Amino acid sequence: MRWSQAFIPTLREDPADASAVSHKLLLRAGYVRQLMAGVYSLLPLGQRVCQKIAAIVRAEMNAIGGQEFRLPALHPAELWQRTGRWQAMGDEMFRLKDRRGADAALGMTHEEVFATLAGELRSYRQLPQIWYQLQTKFRDEPRPKSGVLRVREFTMKDSYSFDLAPAGLDRAFQLHFDAYRRIFGRCGLDTIAVEASSGSMGGSESIEFMVESEAGEDRVAFCRSCGYAANLEKAVSLLPEVADAEGLAAPERFPTPGVRTIEDLAQMQGGAPASSQIKTLVYVAGDETLLVLLRGDHALCEQKLADGLRATALRAAREDEIRAALGASPGSLGAVGVEKLRVVADAALQDRRDMTTGANQDGFHLRGVDVARDIAVGLWLDLREVAQGEACPQCESPLDVVVCIEVGHIFKLGTRYSEALGALVLDESGAKRPIVMGSYGIGIERCMAVIVERCHDAAGIVWPMRVAPFEVVISAVNPKQGATLEAADQLYDALQKAGVEVLLDDRDERPGVKFKDAELVGIPLRITVGPKGLEQGKVELVARRSAASQELDVAKAAEYVAELVAEERRANLIR
Repeated sequence: MRWSQAFIPTLREDPADASAVSHKLLLRAGYVRQLMAGVYSLLPLGQRVCQKIAAIVRAEMNAIGGQEFRLPALHPAELWQRTGRWQAMGDEMFRLKDRRGADAALGMTHEEVFATLAGELRSYRQLPQIWYQLQTKFRDEPRPKSGVLRVREFTMKDSYSFDLAPAGLDRAFQLHFDAYRRIFGRCGLDTIAVEASSGSMGGSESIEFMVESEAGEDRVAFCRSCGYAANLEKAVSLLPEVADAEGLAAPERFPTPGVRTIEDLAQMQGGAPASSQIKTLVYVAGDETLLVLLRGDHALCEQKLADGLRATALRAAREDEIRAALGASPGSLGAVGVEKLRVVADAALQDRRDMTTGANQDGFHLRGVDVARDIAVGLWLDLREVAQGEACPQCESPLDVVVCIEVGHIFKLGTRYSEALGALVLDESGAKRPIVMGSYGIGIERCMAVIVERCHDAAGIVWPMRVAPFEVVISAVNPKQGATLEAADQLYDALQKAGVEVLLDDRDERPGVKFKDAELVGIPLRITVGPKGLEQGKVELVARRSAASQELDVAKAAEYVAELVAEERRANLIR
């Protein structure tokens, strides 16, 4: 490809509305353009990168026995209704009606469709199966942001495993785990595999593949000593034991005028430290109003609450609902003596005594509360959010809470979808059994953006060669000078014949512009062909990542560079 004929619309300044590094650089370097909020066009350079990522994904999926499909993006509502996800997906699902008034949706994911196809399997002898696709997905994100990191339309590799028994699912899950490690490694990404919530997908276990980045929205508890890692929606930690005083024979009410927060009560004379307070929250799960209790210095993880309750709809109660239920406003709430509402409490409150909580009367609290004696807890759960520095549950070293971007997620689904959609096979005894499923996803454009987040410098993108849009750029200095352009053309032709992906910058631009564009676009190797060097029979080779340069004999340059590229390709194929 000649730069003069290519569509590479580079920008000199950062776009005003871009905050994430990848958003800025993918726009500036001419890889993507925004069409509307959360919807982006891939320009030729972006398409080339995504095709390379997809090729790596395909190679590793095929290596574990995957068979590629392409399924519709338009789904009938009836499939999603049968699994219960038509309602559970809420506003993130794009819904529409066809001209006959039938409900349909744009696919967020394809469990329902693949499970329907699996209904054509008849015997255990046809199992196991691994099916996958690279297909467009649609999600009506409430806050599309950071370029292609959080969007409403994107390409996903989603794969599905089908087995007769849980042991088969365990094997398929491990095959995908290992394949994902190889995929991300070949893309130049170091990932942390973390325990995660399965959310609306359901199932018994899920693992997210995370990359540390300040552009991320996920927080992960990570032990750098033993490797324990979990999304905060799933993470646990060890807390120091608390030695409570014996307390009072019964809770004692006392005035707390103006106290509205945990901190207010901690600072009030005669109050209590946050660790000796009970925080009372009111939530609505489906049609049920319930009380949620935590230690005053702990934060609630809503996903843990939703998972523990198996709630598909969960929200904090409104103030009018709170007053109707308890007769007081937030800041004065408590569970002592409450009988009509279910009480869900965090495990850190078990066996605590001499605690302080709201009295369900504005301006009053109770002291001397014994949780076991005074509060009718209906359900104990792990509800609190793990904090920086708390002890690792495996080795007791301090945990780091790091900001990450999710690049992949794998799920053990079990039989939820196969039972709902009739995907049954006959086992060895002739009995019908639901197929055991797994689901596994990777976002292609997100991978591209995360690579940029991890691989850039002040000048622009620094692509790993295996995913770069081109492996080599030839910068012809003063191309109007006939000998220079002729030498650049010969080098270009020789590299193309050697199978190297090469871009010839033959534009009539100043050398500084060409060098800056090459750095911004991030092509791994740059060959500079200019009149001064050619007088000595030389061209200059510069490595984008290290900035190391060397002079090459013009007659041997193509062979030398082609071998460099071949070595990189061979290294990338090692698994």
